[in-house]
Amino acid sequence: MTLSLSSDSASIRPLATVDQMRETIRRTAQLKGRQADDLSRQEVRALLGSGPHARDRLIEHLHLLNDAYRGLFERHLVALGQEMNIPMAEVYEVATFYHHFEVLRDDATAPGLTVRVCDGLSCELAGAQDLLAKLPALLGTPDVRVITAPCVGRCEQAPVAVVHHHAVAHATPERVAAAVSAQHTQAVLPDAVDHEAYCADGGYALLTALAQGDLPSEQVLQALEDSGLRGLGGAGFPAGRKWRIVREQAAPRLMAVNIDEGEPGTFKDRTYLERDPHRFLEGMLVAAQVVGITAIYIYLRDEYHGCRALLQQELAKLQANPPCVLPHIELRRGAGAYICGEESAMIESIEGKRGEPRMRPPYIAQVGLFGRPTLEHNFETLYWVRDIVQKGPSWFSGFGRHGRQGLRSFSVSGRVKQPGVKLAPAGITLQELVDEYCGGMLPGHTLYAYLPGGASGGILPAHMSHIPLDFDTLQPHGCFIGSAAVIVLSQHDRARDAALNMMRFFEHESCGQCTPCRVGTAKAAQLMQASVWDHATLDDLNQVMTDASICGLGQAAPNPVRCVQTYFQHEVA
Repeated sequence: MTLSLSSDSASIRPLATVDQMRETIRRTAQLKGRQADDLSRQEVRALLGSGPHARDRLIEHLHLLNDAYRGLFERHLVALGQEMNIPMAEVYEVATFYHHFEVLRDDATAPGLTVRVCDGLSCELAGAQDLLAKLPALLGTPDVRVITAPCVGRCEQAPVAVVHHHAVAHATPERVAAAVSAQHTQAVLPDAVDHEAYCADGGYALLTALAQGDLPSEQVLQALEDSGLRGLGGAGFPAGRKWRIVREQAAPRLMAVNIDEGEPGTFKDRTYLERDPHRFLEGMLVAAQVVGITAIYIYLRDEYHGCRALLQQELAKLQANPPCVLPHIELRRGAGAYICGEESAMIESIEGKRGEPRMRPPYIAQVGLFGRPTLEHNFETLYWVRDIVQKGPSWFSGFGRHGRQGLRSFSVSGRVKQPGVKLAPAGITLQELVDEYCGGMLPGHTLYAYLPGGASGGILPAHMSHIPLDFDTLQPHGCFIGSAAVIVLSQHDRARDAALNMMRFFEHESCGQCTPCRVGTAKAAQLMQASVWDHATLDDLNQVMTDASICGLGQAAPNPVRCVQTYFQHEVA
């Protein structure tokens, strides 16, 4: 036996045996903190498979657990972290960032059926608050909970309630109760142009010609540039120029497609996707072919459950019968975070992280997804690629009014007879849009004000309804068109109420990364509830948010406030 001198030098004791030493090493080599129990690991593995599991799949795996158990129990998060070799703290911070995940203690009871009532501006105008007040008593069971939700992207169907994944359009308490009673909880698959019908109508001929070398890439680029097509997600960057910038970067190059569409009042991408998904997919693949893209990641907002099922189905058909060699394509599921509509926050989310915007530079065209040059595009921008190339750039640029060129898809909601997506000439005025495309105002309503660009685009009074609606035309008036989400108000509404609704939305959706936005939106929402506004303090907050916020959420949040102060002073004096 080997002897060891103890600390008091007065006694001797044997050293640990070899087996004991090995056991000590094994224990200290384990992850510190709480360890996963066998049952939890079995349950996680049953959903995820045996692995290995890529780090960027974390949010996808959280969705699997959340769907299966109606929440994220802590024991499952521990097991998930160990299965993916990710620290528990990192798993927890991602799980608690997104609104559609609910972290539960192990001794908690999973929530029953969830009914979400949209409290976005369009739904609020249509009676969402009354719906919220009546539903709990009508449903009358602890197994069903009713909660609010920010804009769910169905503003033309306001008010909207979502029973689990099933959207109830033009919701009344009785219609929602009927859906709950009938267990209508799953999304309805949209009746869209499928793969067979799209190909029969000449679909993918453009992509095939490009892949075979019959159509030069330069010709496609020139067509985009000549058409004047700009990014239709809100920023308006010229599409052709973006393709050239990314094409010049070192390979491998990646692509991220933004279908998060969280701007209140916006539903154009969902509408087009439900009608003709392959027109978008072909435009996406043409862009990939021209730019030299290795892999594509499509980021779809979680509220669009029917669209997700549709895309999964049609992507499978396309990949089973491809017109050419396709790049790697992944469909990623958002988790309820408006901030992920910002391109760098979306990229963080695709990588399985909290959706927090990145500082610039570098720009994502140079250092984007997984550190590679990345072409980022909105759904609708890609949707028009096929028509522009096949019909010629003059087809697109030939539309327009009041000195503007091109087509714009306006998501129109509010106090109009016929809300919906209106494909209209760029530069059309609000009055023309309402009269010619929306059937006029609702009976008993006259135009009072309008939001030309969703929550962040500002608010203008009726006497300014003659301004052309397009990129660069609204900035002189403190507004911008953004994603062309037009919400129409009447004499029964107040601009100050609309601005408060928007500020509460920004407060709810701030990622919290920077203090000016996190604190500024909350403080502004508080101040805006007063009958008379504290203009001096609001002005200070507006300036700080605009100057010091990291991304466009905080920078644009003051726009509705400033518009009310400028054009509707009588409401807040």
